[in-house]
Amino acid sequence: MQFHHYGYVSGDPRKQPATKEGLDRLDELPEEVDVLIVGTGPAGMIMAAQLAQFPNVRTRIIERRPERLEIGHADGIQARSVETFQAFGFADRITAEAYRITEMAFWKPDPNRPEHIVRTARTPDDPKGISEFPHLIVNQARVLDYLAEAALNAPARIRPDFGIAFNGLTIDDDGDYPVKVSLRMNADTDQERERTVRARYVVGCDGARSGVRSAIGCKLAGDQANHAWGVMDVLAKTDFPDIRTKCAIQSRSGGSILLIPREGGHLFRMYVDLGEVPVDGSSAVRNTSIDQIIQKANDILAPYTLDVRNVAWHSVYEVGHRLTDRFDDVEDPSSGRLPRVFITGDACHTHSAKAGQGMNVSMQDGFNLAWKLGHVLSGIAPKRLLSTYSAERQTVAKNLIDFDKQWSAMMAKRPEEFDTPDELEAFYTRTIEFPAGFMTEYTPSMITSDVEHQALATGFPVGKRFKSALVSRVCDGNPLQLGHQAKADGRWRLYVFAGADALETASNTQRLAEWLANSSDSPLNAALVGSTWVDWFDVKVIYQQRHEEIAIEKVPDVFKPEVGPFALVDLENVFGVAPDEDIFDARGIDRGGAVVVVRPDQYVADVLPLSATDTLARFFSPLLKMDQ
Repeated sequence: MQFHHYGYVSGDPRKQPATKEGLDRLDELPEEVDVLIVGTGPAGMIMAAQLAQFPNVRTRIIERRPERLEIGHADGIQARSVETFQAFGFADRITAEAYRITEMAFWKPDPNRPEHIVRTARTPDDPKGISEFPHLIVNQARVLDYLAEAALNAPARIRPDFGIAFNGLTIDDDGDYPVKVSLRMNADTDQERERTVRARYVVGCDGARSGVRSAIGCKLAGDQANHAWGVMDVLAKTDFPDIRTKCAIQSRSGGSILLIPREGGHLFRMYVDLGEVPVDGSSAVRNTSIDQIIQKANDILAPYTLDVRNVAWHSVYEVGHRLTDRFDDVEDPSSGRLPRVFITGDACHTHSAKAGQGMNVSMQDGFNLAWKLGHVLSGIAPKRLLSTYSAERQTVAKNLIDFDKQWSAMMAKRPEEFDTPDELEAFYTRTIEFPAGFMTEYTPSMITSDVEHQALATGFPVGKRFKSALVSRVCDGNPLQLGHQAKADGRWRLYVFAGADALETASNTQRLAEWLANSSDSPLNAALVGSTWVDWFDVKVIYQQRHEEIAIEKVPDVFKPEVGPFALVDLENVFGVAPDEDIFDARGIDRGGAVVVVRPDQYVADVLPLSATDTLARFFSPLLKMDQ
């Protein structure tokens, strides 16, 4: 963590200096805003945390509730989300308080006594080692707390405006603030009053009953609910031996349980199979009592018993899979009209809770959109960049729903309906990369290139998230995860993997460094808003040599930029290979070197040869210009 470059810091280094909007943030909601976020759920709060890194953008986030969420319904945090939390600076703290899933147990009818269940398998949660981050269980409310802290500690000092309800909107398509938003102030009191706010952009993060979605004419479409589950967070005394292990439990009767231990050492969640929902029987299922859910759980768990001592929360839901055909207000993309209103998370995709995807995918929706809004509103990127949000995230949501349909159907099957006894375990292991959050792969667009040079870095697939690996920092010899050095600061990243001859003065690595620093075609020399290119780019070099073999004084200056008001030299962007892991081998990087371009949301945008400066210039040229 770097923090003294603005002067000596004696307080919490996580609190960045306030600038621009953060210096005199109005308590009252202003008449005009650049971005109005509706809803403080996972998507809304991660957007606030990211946009708080753009203090020149006036962002407000409103919430109908009078205060912070106390009990969140979601709890599964996939490894991809923990990666994201690392970029926002709180992965270590949330991991410390969370429950960590390391394996999953499978229980089925005992062949000798079918009315009883027996453990049939234990499966590692990440058998392929796809991430160095864990799979966690922690209350959604705590995730929102950490994101709120990140937003408040960032330069723009964003905090939610509670007690304000969305009432509707209209779009004029004229003027600087074309979206007219009707709000109900003090919505949680008898002092309610209406007012209007104008915005450049509005983002609906307001859940499955989204008012923003309705306002732009989007409708959820998909499968009707046909299977019901009772869910309960409870404290109980039980003789079931795997009560602190994630379990998929199937009984002879066909009833199933998905057991999820919760943080804190005693609390656990059970999704209890309530069976098929009869035609016109939805309301009856909804009225299933907590006592009935507990009794059903005991029936499934036999011969074990569950004595529930305290119920923290419970509900009944029917599995349904629904999706909107667009995630913004542009009904006809061929019209050339650019979006002004967006929807995220449950507002545009709904599915079951058992795959643990909802909160995670919603946060990635928000992360994807927020940096794009920040770049457009800061004046360095064209407005058409915003059209990539719906194009990218609608496909991700469709893939999620397809996966969830399979998983939900398998969890609801009777044991005798499987083709093989281990079919459920095999499916879980085979598809582990999806619930871990690593199957997202963006297709070519203005911010993601094709795979022409993929062979130069096979371990960094273009369109997928940048997968970390160990390196050794040259200035101090510290072994570090390269990916963990990337912060959610809205910057593009250029990882220059140097050729074997990089320490020689005539190498391709040296020539690339000179081009980056001096060429008028270099993205670092574009007319960027901000004091210097380091506001928009993070450039790192990784040599093939050990750190002690690299003379840092001879490393090109572009890899050691001057930062802060005192123009201090940043030495922390220069790396060698780690003693026990060569990143070039681990990520399939050609020994001739390569440039890996990574988007602000951590997805690989391109892989190029060190000599492909023209291609690198062409990639960034349309991304660093204002709309005319």
